[in-house]
Amino acid sequence: WMAERADVVLLFFDPDKPGTTGETLNILLHSLGGMDHKLLIVLNKADQFKKIHDFARAYGSLCWNLSKVIPRKDLPRIFTMCLPVASTTDGEAKSATTTEALDRHALADLHQSRDDVLAEVMKAPKRRIDNVITNLHDSVHLLLMHAVVAEDVRARYSKRQWENRMQEVSSLVLGVGLSALGIHFDVPLQFTGGVVGATVIGVGGMHWFNSSKLKDAEEQLTSIEELSASFQRTHPQEVSEADEFYSAIWARIRDPLRLSLWRSGLSDFPAVSKSDVAKLQNILDQEIPRLRRLASPSHHGSKYT
Repeated sequence: WMAERADVVLLFFDPDKPGTTGETLNILLHSLGGMDHKLLIVLNKADQFKKIHDFARAYGSLCWNLSKVIPRKDLPRIFTMCLPVASTTDGEAKSATTTEALDRHALADLHQSRDDVLAEVMKAPKRRIDNVITNLHDSVHLLLMHAVVAEDVRARYSKRQWENRMQEVSSLVLGVGLSALGIHFDVPLQFTGGVVGATVIGVGGMHWFNSSKLKDAEEQLTSIEELSASFQRTHPQEVSEADEFYSAIWARIRDPLRLSLWRSGLSDFPAVSKSDVAKLQNILDQEIPRLRRLASPSHHGSKYT
């Protein structure tokens, strides 16, 4: 809740356990999902490494663990920094470990990274509008994919339901027609009654059979496998290009979408019109870029654009 409303999120790691705990990975995967634009990853206390291969092992371990939960080819920047230490009268650091482990150039790099982190934090008020627009962009993408995939699943279910109803109506019309012909040509009542009884039993049995099949079809269509197939069918270009952004969005909405379809039921799930999809797409293509131009006229042209 707080991370969604914050303008900058700092996630600190220390040399002892650089991202190896399950709680940390769970936070990155669930609580901080979709917040890459305001997430700063910091490897703190980097001055505590006594040897370069210790730093390399910790940094590599952190990158490896982050790659499991951040669906991107390129990992975000990891700020390696240290906290300032008290100095003595002659200007030298009190920590003998730090002096032995790192030379002045290495410490200067760590302090520069710390200054970069502080600069990002101080820019938080200026990033507020941009974060709001980015959250809108992210929410519209989620809603659009949710609507498109849900409509694909609902349409497939509706098609099966319509085919079943047509079978039942056709059988009923056939039975009524035969009964009417029997009455018209003065066929014995036993035959006409038999046709009527067979029609009622046949249509009733077909309705029960189709209802059970529809229930099985609904369970199948709302399974993770079929929902993934619907995503691939509705987003063929993104899937063929292995678009990580759309893959990450799908990973975020897959379970909520399944729960929503299951609770509502496909028979009662509202249809999504093409105009609704077009309006959402227009927000992504036209309205959000216009908001960015208005929010940052110096970077995107005149404020009257």
